Amino acid sequence: MRHVIALDVGGTGMKAALVGVDGTLLHEARRPTGRERGPDAVVESILRFADELRAYGQEHLGRSALAAGVAVPGIVDADRGIAVYAANLGWREVPLRALVAERIGGVPVALGHDVRTGGLAEGRIGAGKGADRFLFVPLGTGIAGAIGIAGRIEAGAHGYAGEIGHIVVRPDGPDCGCGQRGCLETLASAAAVTRAWAEASGDPDADAADCAKAVESGDRRAVRVWHDAVDALAAGLVTALTLLDPRTLIIGGGLAEAGETLFTPLRAAVEERVTFQKLPAIVPAALGDTAGCLGAGLLAWDLLATDSEVTA
Repeated sequence: MRHVIALDVGGTGMKAALVGVDGTLLHEARRPTGRERGPDAVVESILRFADELRAYGQEHLGRSALAAGVAVPGIVDADRGIAVYAANLGWREVPLRALVAERIGGVPVALGHDVRTGGLAEGRIGAGKGADRFLFVPLGTGIAGAIGIAGRIEAGAHGYAGEIGHIVVRPDGPDCGCGQRGCLETLASAAAVTRAWAEASGDPDADAADCAKAVESGDRRAVRVWHDAVDALAAGLVTALTLLDPRTLIIGGGLAEAGETLFTPLRAAVEERVTFQKLPAIVPAALGDTAGCLGAGLLAWDLLATDSEVTA
């Protein structure tokens, strides 16, 4: 059965799959990233995992993988196949594409940014399917974005396109790790809601999911924390849709798991702010935590299609 290897590398865990030509997940597996062991050990874990998937395909699917796709966090130079920098993983200038290709027998390998790769999957086979222009925004520890145009993701001139989390929405707001103040992700990410709710509730173990539940039960402190986050998020999203004019706005990540507790006030807050702009459909992501893996598989199949066109 024809298939490719797909790997989605996160700060704490790695998700992997063998993906068929129609996007079917033929085999799935997970491993801890093990970042506490250092960047070299993380790279070796990725290579070993990729090789295990190659061997599984040979044994259970009757043939080797035709290609591989790898999605990683941080700054990625997809053209050169270099994982440039990832603060959470501690690596710099890792030639990951070449290393993976060598370990799994020299097949073509595509390297991509994790959020853009997840956005690719949501755009083609998930919540954005059929939309010619979309913006995918996962709300997790931070906030990033993937700009979808005609079935592909726009990386920008230097690979930094979509960093919506660093739009300044409150100039007098909290300090951000990027060096600015009041960035969107300091106010509206799952991590930001967790911090605010832990402080407001007096429970240091409380998180964003607990805040959402408290909102549903009518807790005034939670409602205030939630309103502040939604207000900041709407401000950032309106800036993004003013610049990009997407047809569909896909919201994913941990906060999106709150469902209509998030989406009902968010749609209202965005609608209140738009003036001349066209209001996009604001929808939840459809693929959950499989988006990165599916997107890595799509990168691999795209690579094969491109190679075929070049050779034809």
